[in-house]
Amino acid sequence: MEPYSAVSRQARACVRKWGKLLQSRKKLSTGQRARRSATELTTTSDRDAAKTNQLACPWRLVRDRNNRIRILVTGGAGFIGSHLVQRLVSEGYPAVTVLDNLSRGRTSSLAGVWESIRFVEGDIRRDETVARLMEQADLVFHLAAQSNVIRALQDVDYSTSTNIVGTAAVVQAARASGVRRLVFTSSREVYGDPTNLPVGETAPLCPKNAYGMSKVAGEMCCFMSRGHALETVILRLANVYGPRDFDRVVPRFIESALAGRPLTVYGGQQILDFVHVDHVVDVLMKAGFGEHVDGPMNIGSGQGVTIAELAERILEISNSDSSICWKPSRDVEVSRFVAETAKAKKLLGFEHRHESLYRLPELVSWYAREARPEQKVMTGVAV
Repeated sequence: MEPYSAVSRQARACVRKWGKLLQSRKKLSTGQRARRSATELTTTSDRDAAKTNQLACPWRLVRDRNNRIRILVTGGAGFIGSHLVQRLVSEGYPAVTVLDNLSRGRTSSLAGVWESIRFVEGDIRRDETVARLMEQADLVFHLAAQSNVIRALQDVDYSTSTNIVGTAAVVQAARASGVRRLVFTSSREVYGDPTNLPVGETAPLCPKNAYGMSKVAGEMCCFMSRGHALETVILRLANVYGPRDFDRVVPRFIESALAGRPLTVYGGQQILDFVHVDHVVDVLMKAGFGEHVDGPMNIGSGQGVTIAELAERILEISNSDSSICWKPSRDVEVSRFVAETAKAKKLLGFEHRHESLYRLPELVSWYAREARPEQKVMTGVAV
């Protein structure tokens, strides 16, 4: 059975709608694609030269005159994206471009690597921006999205156009421009409320909110690129936590605890899988630079924690006297998810060896030290 045959009719109809829209978009010329193809390394001597000048990559597609893999990170000023960009720079990749519309991303998140990257303030829904940047990319990490479940419900048009139309535009432009590989960050939200835990990749896709539906559609955009030179990798992320995140459950709880405000808990018995952003970046690097992995993969700790336990844990770590304000659960939010990660372990070597929230104490310390800092505004290339 095809992996998306059980997707809700709503999601499939949405993809068809935007697919028709994209068919009318202007494609890159054959000449442009030919010029890019002509720069591919073909001789043994070229490959050997590239090997000595470029960090290891099994698909040695280096098109830069200086034998560098050119990397584009959409949403690279966001929570996960900024950590990925920081890792790319620290590991010596010199040709990194970040595309972000700064709806959630912050330039201050890139302060430590600002001089080492090219930053473009722009939107993935703008064809000309995406096409131009794809012409200068060999590897794409596509993280740009409306990534907040509640906000996605509050502005369905923006979420749909960004997560579906934007992703379709990114995939189409990458394919037309000869990009070698695209890594797409999906979400555990695609499963909705699963029947059994842990949840494997073959579980039915039954999203219960607009965000989950849009991520299913994004996966389908990647899936439909099969048969072309573009390789796509789909990572279904669990609840990611770490520095520089905001307006989600972990940072909200920590900020309330540190400020002495009540922690608002909706429900409390929801079981979720938490994984630190550093582990997610490890997987992104392997997905981008390792051997190609087909099909979606769950990325999480493989352990379940209730929201009530999370709140109590944060209060204990922060030594806070804050109370907990209990409210009814919100139906649009997924109430249970634990990732089955055997596939990621087998194909990417990813294994979470620690308790899921083992980095929570250092995160509380980080927020106590740096939460809500004065934001330093930096400027890049506006398009």
